Amino acid sequence: MSRLIVVSNRVAPIQEGKPAAGGLAIGVLDALKETGGVWFGWSGEIVGEASAPVIEKRGNVTYATVGLTRRDYDQYYRGFSNATLWPTFHYRNDLSRFDREEYAGYARVNAGLAAKLKALIEPDDIIWVHDYHLLPFAQECRALGIKNPIGFFLHIPFPVPEVMRTVPPHEELIQAMCSYDIVGFQTQADQQSFVDYIERGKFGHATDDGMVQGFGRMLKVGAYPIGIYPDAIAKAAEQFSNRKPVKSLRDALRGRKLIMSVDRLDYSKGLAERFQAFERLLLNAPGWHGRVSLVQIAPPTRSDVQTYQRIRQNLEGEAGRINGRFAQLDWTPIQYLNRKYDRNLLMALFRLSQVGYVTPLRDGMNLVAKEYVASQDPADPGALVLSQFAGAADQLPGALIVNPFDLSQMSEALERALSMPLAERQARHADMMAPLRENNLSVWRDSFLSDLRSVATAASMTQKTVKQVAEAKPEARSEVKPDAKSGAKPRPAKVSG
Repeated sequence: MSRLIVVSNRVAPIQEGKPAAGGLAIGVLDALKETGGVWFGWSGEIVGEASAPVIEKRGNVTYATVGLTRRDYDQYYRGFSNATLWPTFHYRNDLSRFDREEYAGYARVNAGLAAKLKALIEPDDIIWVHDYHLLPFAQECRALGIKNPIGFFLHIPFPVPEVMRTVPPHEELIQAMCSYDIVGFQTQADQQSFVDYIERGKFGHATDDGMVQGFGRMLKVGAYPIGIYPDAIAKAAEQFSNRKPVKSLRDALRGRKLIMSVDRLDYSKGLAERFQAFERLLLNAPGWHGRVSLVQIAPPTRSDVQTYQRIRQNLEGEAGRINGRFAQLDWTPIQYLNRKYDRNLLMALFRLSQVGYVTPLRDGMNLVAKEYVASQDPADPGALVLSQFAGAADQLPGALIVNPFDLSQMSEALERALSMPLAERQARHADMMAPLRENNLSVWRDSFLSDLRSVATAASMTQKTVKQVAEAKPEARSEVKPDAKSGAKPRPAKVSG
């Protein structure tokens, strides 16, 4: 079987004996261990000058990492990736900015990474590229003569054409994405937004079989919703339920109900709106005073970016204001924790709670929602309040779906979740666990890679046919007869990729 080359902005740190933290890391490592291959990307380090990749091999997996110079980090990562693409793709054009030098740095780093990867590639490898930092990566590979099949998966939302066009080099970026053989999205809505851009801009068209002809190339476009391993999460949640932090929180609650939220500290997560909806619950239903607590865990992210510093200050202010308004001597309504916890411990905290509160303003999938469901005790599960703008809403039919811009609706959903009878909670939980098992992380990974390997097989067959024709004897080629209707010589069928 051909090797798999995974390319992502960050390569997950190698920690012997410890599980990878996120869904991407878990799925990628599983795939690499099965077939052998390379995980290539940024090491997370800022270096004085660019250098060759650092190679480290563990079993049949090779980790190839590079550092970024301060200039590259500022322009490619902090700049165009996270100050332009991230807010725009999350429909926050008001927070997006564009700088030509940052865009030039984004293109330069993608070209440099492609050049460094080229030396590591073998002819039969297939390449799987991840996320918005690397939209033009395949185009740079093609410019270097790399002909291997290359697939791309976008983990965040893809905006509708009107929003995408607010990014000044939007056409260049979409044309670059068409250099991939497969482009995958979290949801069908994201897939449709990409197709709409191609068709409405008259850059190509889609066919009924999921193929798109865009900017003169044929590529497959599809939705591949990322999953989790629900049974493994359920096991971890149960095993960690007796850890000291979980016991401490259980004791501190003293029988109160717990609403649990875990998010990265990011404006796309709707954290301020979440606090305000909880405040509205306390205003409209005073019977819950002293009987429910909200724990919000929000690990810091991109702490060197001013926008994120303001988010942290705003949330600390909101939590303090609400607590000052409602707190009692023996009750603090909101516990806001701006720190990181072990993933298995978080699963146990989910299991302890009666309500999962996941209300992003926009999210590609949101695995926290899926993890919350998987963590529950089937005999006495909690209820999930989930934003309609999270990709997970399409796959979790038992959740209470809300509009995160409607504080009253969120407040009412919280009260309903807190009061939900056991039988209804059990039924809703069962309705959500079935699709989680059916569409787990392996299904996401295997379905995408199966399609990518199909491209590789088709490309190999095409190259073999071309080679056979080229090596055929002149007299054999002269025997090819013209088509009876057109008079033209028949050509090999065009194969996508």
